[in-house]
Amino acid sequence: MGTAPTQCPSGISANFHAKFDNRTEFSCSSFPFTLNLSKLNSQPTSKGLVNKIGSLPDIDDLFWEKVPTPILDVVENPTHLKSLSVRELKLLADEIRLELSSTMSKPQRSFKASLAAVELTVALHYVFHAPVDKILWDAGEQTYAHKILTGRRILMPTLRQKNGLSGYTSRTESEYDPFGAGHGCNSISAGLGMAVARDIKGKRERVVTVINNTTTMAGQVYEAMSNAGYLDSNLVVILNDSRHSLHPKIEEGPKTSINALSSTLSRLQSSKSFRKFREAAKDVTKRIGMGMHELAAKVDEYARGMMGPLGSTLFEELGLYYIGPVDGHKLEDLICVLQEVASLDSMGPVLIHVITEENQCSEDKQKKVTVEKQQEGLSLNDIYSFSNDDHCRTYSDCLVEALVMEAEKEKDIVVVHAGIEMDPSLKLFRERFSDRFFDVGMAEQHAVTFSAGLSCGGLKPFCIIPSAFLQRAYDQVVHDVDRQRIPVRFVITSAGLVGSDGPLQCGAFDITFMSCLPNMIVMAASDEDELIDMVATATRIDDRPVCFRYPRGALVRTDYPIHGGSALEIGTGKVLVEGKDVALLGYGAMVQNCLKAQALLSKLGINVTVADARFCKPLDIKLLRWLCSNHDILITVEEGSVGGFGSHVAQFIALDGQLDGRLKWRPIVLPDNYIEHASPKEQLALAGLTGHHIAATTLSLLGRTREALLLMC
Repeated sequence: MGTAPTQCPSGISANFHAKFDNRTEFSCSSFPFTLNLSKLNSQPTSKGLVNKIGSLPDIDDLFWEKVPTPILDVVENPTHLKSLSVRELKLLADEIRLELSSTMSKPQRSFKASLAAVELTVALHYVFHAPVDKILWDAGEQTYAHKILTGRRILMPTLRQKNGLSGYTSRTESEYDPFGAGHGCNSISAGLGMAVARDIKGKRERVVTVINNTTTMAGQVYEAMSNAGYLDSNLVVILNDSRHSLHPKIEEGPKTSINALSSTLSRLQSSKSFRKFREAAKDVTKRIGMGMHELAAKVDEYARGMMGPLGSTLFEELGLYYIGPVDGHKLEDLICVLQEVASLDSMGPVLIHVITEENQCSEDKQKKVTVEKQQEGLSLNDIYSFSNDDHCRTYSDCLVEALVMEAEKEKDIVVVHAGIEMDPSLKLFRERFSDRFFDVGMAEQHAVTFSAGLSCGGLKPFCIIPSAFLQRAYDQVVHDVDRQRIPVRFVITSAGLVGSDGPLQCGAFDITFMSCLPNMIVMAASDEDELIDMVATATRIDDRPVCFRYPRGALVRTDYPIHGGSALEIGTGKVLVEGKDVALLGYGAMVQNCLKAQALLSKLGINVTVADARFCKPLDIKLLRWLCSNHDILITVEEGSVGGFGSHVAQFIALDGQLDGRLKWRPIVLPDNYIEHASPKEQLALAGLTGHHIAATTLSLLGRTREALLLMC
């Protein structure tokens, strides 16, 4: 048996490389537990996941035996589904749902989308032959049942934890994940690429992509569908519709009913005989000529539009053969339709419209979980929707309250929001100013240009978009806003590291790509007070675009009072602590970690100046010159990639001659790699952005290397 990993105050432990006995006790993170490796080794491990799990959760989380799952226990991979009857598949779906409820409710992770997709997932793996056949997903939240069925069941408690399973599909995690789920809307494009590559190489595997209501609001989905219709490659697109409508807003869309007639029509539409008859009819009308083919196509489209729900003919117009609606919880119908579609050698692109319910949980399990959670003081709403109102106040709460106060004074203020889902905090603004709030969903490109139009019309738009999602609207930011000097106020949320969402939603690049634009004013709030002031500042800027960022998470202060903001002077920072040996110039949320580093260094007798830059563009030139003139060491700290704030500082001090003398300058930025999912503290430690890391960098520059090493251990 090897030795236990070295524990460090920062929470970093060394990797363990040794062999264990069947039953071994060791300490991991701060959770000592006993790991039964004989049980772990009996479980299959997905390709690419061997040796990946460096730390495991509490033993009670790892081996849950609260609910019996006899069928699921013998399903080690999708191949084992092929020998099950439909009745056994139904029981398997129930067991997967119970498994998800048991393992996911304790850490309070949202899993509604996966509950809705259980039968669909079972049917897909029963009919198709993954990993030879490719199954792609648009949204990671739908894939938990897929992960369970593809050899990752034993690792589900590590979901979104450091060194654990990703919350999304990942090519490096499993061979059953042929493509990583991005910010939604990418599966059809990637699937079509795989289908065309298959055709060119003369292969025969099937390609299936699964999209949902949220992703149908993104333009890339329709671009991909249009191209798929043109190329006419064999491709199966499944719309997992949990809203019962193709309308983007559930409250405005009619509910599609699933009955015996619609079930029969879906089976007919997907049947081989009907498809062959339809193709034969097309050939006959082409031979007749005289416009008969076009007339027959219009009749066919009209008739099929009458059978399908509102909006179904859109897919036909794009060139996809529409089948549906299909009951997403009726395995017989799902399997029948999928088998018919899979049996056709030449079918072109097909869209199967599947209706699902998100609140799918067995009644007995729901009652059991309800009793358990009520004993813990949680409501059922907390368990399944996780909308507990008793939460820590966040930067988003602070932002919305500031926007409400400004909107009460300024009638031209409007809010445009884009992204996967709306932050609950924004409901306050929507309720107060319903006619001045626009949620466009996953349509970031539209949101930016729409905001530009609102500004041209005399309004003051605040365009709220998470950092990672603003990336795909960058062309609109450049040409529709900055080049024309249109005053759009960009509020960049989820800036920096985002914990369990890992690199997929990490806001690492916005400082870099926004600060290089000639007309953009770029700010970052170090705390809630500055966030409010930046809202007030942006409101008063009417001659150019402006952006400011803030991180995901709780406020710095827990007793934060609500107050109005004061406009900042453009391009001015401030000194928070004045010293003489070293200057720490923080940008945004990293100012707080600079203050932590200053506290550590002061105990070692080092006088440190801490300054809050506030602006990346324009820089506070007066402040920079003072810092360079009065300190031997200048360290810039930001939670962003190389090329951001530190690069702008370096550009100025180099041209200003500040680096020609005694000054030592060092930048601390995010490393040049993607930081995987972990807790926020763990991610900051991995990135080298904690107060300890900043202090250690300072000690190294002062030649006190030994103290720097001791500080990190």
